[in-house]
Amino acid sequence: MKNTISQLGSIIEETIETVSEILGSDFGAITVERVVIGIFFTGIKLSDGSGGLCFTPIKEIPEAVCCPSSARAMPYPGRFTGRSAGEFLHNLPHAPPLKKAVGIAILNALSESCRKRLADTGYVYETGKDALDTLPLPDDGYVVVVGALVPIIKRLKMRAKPFGILELDIRTLKPDEIPFLISREHADAEVRRADMLVITGTTLINNTLEQLLALARPGAAILVVGPTASMLPDAFFRRGVTLLGGDIVTRPDELLDTIAEGGSGYHFFGKSAEKVNVCRIDHYCARNDII
Repeated sequence: MKNTISQLGSIIEETIETVSEILGSDFGAITVERVVIGIFFTGIKLSDGSGGLCFTPIKEIPEAVCCPSSARAMPYPGRFTGRSAGEFLHNLPHAPPLKKAVGIAILNALSESCRKRLADTGYVYETGKDALDTLPLPDDGYVVVVGALVPIIKRLKMRAKPFGILELDIRTLKPDEIPFLISREHADAEVRRADMLVITGTTLINNTLEQLLALARPGAAILVVGPTASMLPDAFFRRGVTLLGGDIVTRPDELLDTIAEGGSGYHFFGKSAEKVNVCRIDHYCARNDII
C-alpha cells in the first residue's frame, strides 16, 4: 500500500469521489424523490429507485430542544424533493449531525445505484446474514466493541473471555456490561492491543472511524457494521477493514413508511431491507480464518 492508513483521508470523501466517477453525468442528474428523518433511522429514495439508510444521530443534536433552535439543524424541510442528490454531499464530513445523516443516507443510496451498474465489484455480497450473529469469534483473542452492539456483546459475554466496550452513553449498557466499559484515557491503548475490532458504522457520523482504523494493530480482524456503513466498500478495505456489514434497501417506499412511523431495524429487516456482509473475493466472508 502506497500510503499508510494514518495518511489516508476521509472514507466519506473518497467514496463520494468513487461514486461520482462510476455514475458520470448521472451523478448530477439523479435527484432526491423522498426523505424521511425518523427517530432511529433517516431514509432516502432517489429518482432512479435506489434507497439508502443512516442512523439518526438525535443525541448529537444539541439544538433539538425547541422549534426555533432546532430549525438551524434541520436541513431543507419541505424542500428536499427534486434536488440533485449530489448537492447534499458537499463538505459532508464537516456537516452538522442531521445534515450529515441525510447526506450519508443519500451516499448509501447512490452506492446502491453504482452496484447495479458494476458487472464485477471485486467483492462477495452475502445477503440475509447478520455478521454480529454469525461471524466466528476468536477463541482467546481480545475483542473491542465500539458502540452498544447488543448481538456481539451478548455473544462475548457467553464466551466468558476478556473483552472491552467503547461507548460514550453508558445508559445503553446493561448492569453486567458496565465492568467491560473502557475509559476514554485507555481507549487508544485498548484498540491497539485488540485481536478483533467490531465497530459501529455510526462512527462515520462523529468522524472517529478513520482514527480507530489507524490505531488497529496489523493483522487484527476489523468489522464495521450497521446500516450507516452501507456505501461502496473500497475505502473501508483500503484502511484494513476485514468485513463490512451493511444493508441493501429492497423496497424503499415501504421502508420509509416504516421509519416514518418510528420503526427500527426490527421492523424492516427481512421485509423492506436486507442485511448484507461484504468481503473481498479473495477472502470470502464465510471462511473461519477471517479472524
